[in-house]
Amino acid sequence: MSDTQNPVNPSTPVGPAKGYRRIATEEAWAPPELFRQYRKLLESRVVDDPGFNTMWSFYLGSPSDRARSIIEKIQDLGEQRIRDMDAAGIDVQLLMLTSPGVQVFDAPTAVSLARDSNDQLAEAVRRHPTRYAGMAAVAPQDPQAAAKELERGVRQLGFKGGVINDHTLGEYLDDPKFWPIFEAAEALDVPIYIHPNTPPKSMIGPFLESGLDGAIYGFAVETGLHALRLIVKGVFDRFPKLQIVLGHTGEALPFWLYRIDYMHRATVLSKRYESVKPLRRKPSEYLRENFYVTNSGVAWEPAIRFCQSVLGVDRVLYAMDYPYQFVADEVRTLDAMDMPDEDKKKFFQLNAERVFRL
Repeated sequence: MSDTQNPVNPSTPVGPAKGYRRIATEEAWAPPELFRQYRKLLESRVVDDPGFNTMWSFYLGSPSDRARSIIEKIQDLGEQRIRDMDAAGIDVQLLMLTSPGVQVFDAPTAVSLARDSNDQLAEAVRRHPTRYAGMAAVAPQDPQAAAKELERGVRQLGFKGGVINDHTLGEYLDDPKFWPIFEAAEALDVPIYIHPNTPPKSMIGPFLESGLDGAIYGFAVETGLHALRLIVKGVFDRFPKLQIVLGHTGEALPFWLYRIDYMHRATVLSKRYESVKPLRRKPSEYLRENFYVTNSGVAWEPAIRFCQSVLGVDRVLYAMDYPYQFVADEVRTLDAMDMPDEDKKKFFQLNAERVFRL
């Protein structure tokens, strides 16, 4: 998800790739009912979440062309989206409910909205089976219901995994109360995509006052924190087969691997924190074996190739971040990467087909 780049309709269609399909693996959508419910929350001021309030007050109330275009495109699961995909040379979109999804509502409302949105997305996939695939939205506010909805989404609706939009009103998935969701994902053998959200109230202040709360920095800091919490709290020792997908070149974690390993070991040995326990492996090993990363919002060859070098070419996937970031030249740039053909095919196509069973 990006809030910095204007969506642009390419004047010159990109055209098909040579030797591979382009599968975009972090593409946003939202039903009209979700936006109606967001407006109610904003009007009632019942959600004490500055990130949600500022971000969605802008998108749902701004007269800017950018905001109007995104709100229009994100709700469309028909011909407009297909036209944009064709113009940018995207063969398949993996669709997921945009942030914060249902995670700002009370539990019963969130469970109901997740189910309804999943039904709508499944219908769109049935209408366009060669162009769309879906990820199930779930409501972490009710972990047992979330696990059941993930199972329904995969077994009955044909979804390829689940999406959780980062923290849920300041709560993180390393809390064992949420682990029924991970248990279900591991049993179903499907990944969970942890998608960014604005930082919670407890940490957003310095970001918000500098305009750094969104895609420019805050999203990555917050989501990278969430993923690292999962590692150091032992989630993958409990669920060794669990697979997590992160966008935006792994929310910067691949670039910190050396220091994370070094300082985690030092922290464990110091016994400074009661909550920090020894792990079975180094943090970097979990990132290499339990995580996949997409390049959503980062159409930059050096960053992509670095992630491939430290995580492996089988662990890095293509994404566009539509409609927040819709720029045809980015696709052309990535097509032209100085990369072996077999690695490029893995990046654009084969890894996504394997991870999401497309």
